[in-house]
This record gives sequence, structure tokens and C-alpha cells, in this order.
Amino acid sequence: MNTYGTPPLGRWQQTWRLTAAAAVSVPIWLYIGVLLHGQGAGPGPWFRIGDPLVALGCLTALLWRRRFPLAVAMTVAVASTASTLATGAALLALGSISTRRRPVEIGAVAVAHVAASQFGGGIYPVQNPPGMLWLQLALPALTAGIAAAVGMAIGARRVEVRSLRGRAESAEREQAARAAQARVLERNRIAREMHDVLAHRISLVAMQAGVLDHRGDLGAEESRLLVRGIAEGSHQALEELRDVLGVLRADPGHPEPPQPSLDRVPDLVADARASGLDVTLSTAVTGTPADVVGRTCYRVVQEGLTNAAKHAPGAPVHIALEGTEGTGLGVDVRNSPATTRTGHRPPASGFGLLGLTERVGLAGGTLRHHPTSDNGYILSARLPWPNPTHEKRA
Repeated sequence: MNTYGTPPLGRWQQTWRLTAAAAVSVPIWLYIGVLLHGQGAGPGPWFRIGDPLVALGCLTALLWRRRFPLAVAMTVAVASTASTLATGAALLALGSISTRRRPVEIGAVAVAHVAASQFGGGIYPVQNPPGMLWLQLALPALTAGIAAAVGMAIGARRVEVRSLRGRAESAEREQAARAAQARVLERNRIAREMHDVLAHRISLVAMQAGVLDHRGDLGAEESRLLVRGIAEGSHQALEELRDVLGVLRADPGHPEPPQPSLDRVPDLVADARASGLDVTLSTAVTGTPADVVGRTCYRVVQEGLTNAAKHAPGAPVHIALEGTEGTGLGVDVRNSPATTRTGHRPPASGFGLLGLTERVGLAGGTLRHHPTSDNGYILSARLPWPNPTHEKRA
């Protein structure tokens, strides 16, 4: 890495810069030759051989101007005293060091360049008209100022480009971090969906298996119905698991399937009845709430049925839905004490109600759950259902 903190120049970039520096000096060199011929002195050996060799050495030294900027710039400025063809190389060295935007370095090299132009006049016996001293000072000072200004502008542009590149890289890192966070959140959401979907289905299967295990007085037809229910429930659990895992492989050509909402609650109740639960449903809902409210209501009912099947097998379950726009949506899942005792307790994760509380809270509602006075249990949620007309007027 060079002192500029920029990548090294390529072969073509070096070539055209050095060629331009040499091209700038050629008219000056030819002008001196014409003056010498016009004054009868004629170009000497130094003009034809020494001057070009010094210029070639200066151009060669410029190859290291980025590694040793100040040393190369001062060397070329001093060497240009003995060569008019090295004037362009001196200006390129001054412009190159000006990109560093260090006033002391720029001033030192510029003074060296102007002083070299004055001492260089003594190499060739050129007679200048009287009163031209100011022009001999002004012209080198002007060219040095232009070279320094161009170099400083290039340096400022490099700093800006580096700043923009750093901001772009920082934005890419932040975007990658946000994408990683979104993936984590999506995995958590899928995990909650898996719990909500599978816990309900598997709880019903476990309840049926427990009844089949502990009821020795069941007839052949009743046992067959329970076995068929276990088989169908297990099959549906596998299908639902496949649907949830399909979200992980979703792509633009296979979008994520829609999540169940309020209109699927009757189907959920019918499945629970088919599995052996004594479930009643009363609905007093007018209109259709927003999707997020409907999905949350469905999950509340599903969690209530799951808990009833786990902890109160055989108990009657009553589900009540009510609500309209502007008043909110209420859902109550109440079960009586268990009437059927099994020899083992069903597995419980302990995260169902916790995740449901978070889900209801994100929807802007409240969730309550507690035992009732008759040793039953109630799960109750209140969800917002604003009236769009009132919101627009507000």
C-alpha cells in the first residue's frame, strides 16, 4: 500500500500520465531551440542529448512518486533546472503531491519549481527582452498554482470517493445484519406456528389414545372409531407439519399459503368434535375484522381447545365470539372440570400461553386466563376492531 492509501496505477494509467507530462514540455524545448537558432548560437550538445536524458530520468523517477511523494517531487523539481524537457515532469510531480493536500509540502515543491525555472535560464544563452523578469516569475508561478489546484481537487475527490465507499460498505453490513435478524424472526414465527398447529392436533390424538388405553368397557365399534380418529389425527398432523415446513422452502414461484383466520373457527370446532371433545360454539360477530385480528382470534380458540384436551379431557368446552366494528372482538374459551381421568399427564411445553400472550399483545389486544370458581378454566382475549369510518373522520 502506498502513502496515498489508494491502489497502484496500472500500466496504461502510468503511460498516459507520463506521456502527457512529456508532451507538455516538448513545445517549451522547441521554443528554446528556435530562440537559440535565431540568435545565432545554435543548439549545442547539451540541448540535443543532455536535456532529453535528464528529462527521461525525471520521468522514470515519477514511477515511484506514490511511494516516496516528497522525495520524488523535490528531486524532479531540482533536476528540472538543467532540463526544459523536464518541466512537465516537475508539474506532474507537483500535482501528484498536491493530492495529499498538505500545505507545507505543496509550498516547498512549488517554490522549488519556480526557483528551478529561474536558474534554468542560465543553461542556454538566450537573451530576453528588457523588463521580462516579471514574466519569467509569473509564468512558472501560474503553472505551479494550476498544477497544485488540480492536484488538490483530485485529492478531495479521492477522499469523497473513499467516504462514499465506506458508507456503502457500512450500509451493506447493516443490510446484512437486518436480513439476518429478519431470518431469525421468521424462524421464531415459524416455530410458534408449528407449536400452535401441531400442539392442538397432537393433544387430540393423545386424548383419544388415553381414552382407548384406560376404557376397558368400550365396544368394538367405539374402539374402531377411536383408532380411526387417532390415525386421521396423526395424518393431519403430518400434513400440517409439511405445510409449515414448506414455508422454509418458499420462493417467489411458491408463495406462503394463507394462514387460517376467523372464518376457519367453525372448521376447527368441527375437528375437535370429531376427535371426541364436547364443544359448543356461539357466534355474535358482525362483519369481517382485519386479517391480523382474525388470525389471532383463531389462535386463541386453537390454544383454548388444546389446553382443554390436555388438562380437562371429557369436559364440555364452550366458545363464545362476539364483536362489531368500533367495539372490538372478544373471544372466550371456557371448559368445565375434567370428567375423564387418565393414568398419565400429557406433555406440556409451557410456552403456548406465553407465545399467545405475545401474539395478542402485538395485535394490540389483551389476554386473560385463570381458573373459574367451579374448578374449570377460562381463556379470554379482547382484540381491537376499529371502525374505519370513525378513523377517517378523526
